Amino acid sequence: MPRKVLLGPADLVDGELRGVEIEKRMVMLAREGGKTFALDNWCNHAGCLLSGGRIENKLVICPCHEVGFELGSGRVATKPVLCEDQERFEVEEREGQLWIELPE
Repeated sequence: MPRKVLLGPADLVDGELRGVEIEKRMVMLAREGGKTFALDNWCNHAGCLLSGGRIENKLVICPCHEVGFELGSGRVATKPVLCEDQERFEVEEREGQLWIELPE
């Protein structure tokens, strides 16, 4: 069931990362190329917050170990021996608000 985020697409600018808490789940939102992406905010390698990183070539780069995850899939794209893919969530823009599909 989608959960509403108290942000709209206009609240994020291209290249921005932002961490939000949705029902006790830490989610990283990223805006790139006019589209919003959502990944689990805790890096599965070292537990760092991905929202403290940066976007580079359609990857979110972890601020602790420079591991890059694809924004669209969560797939680890650099240093695959260090960690696994990052959990990704569907984002829908509806009536000026962002809705995130989180697992039950």
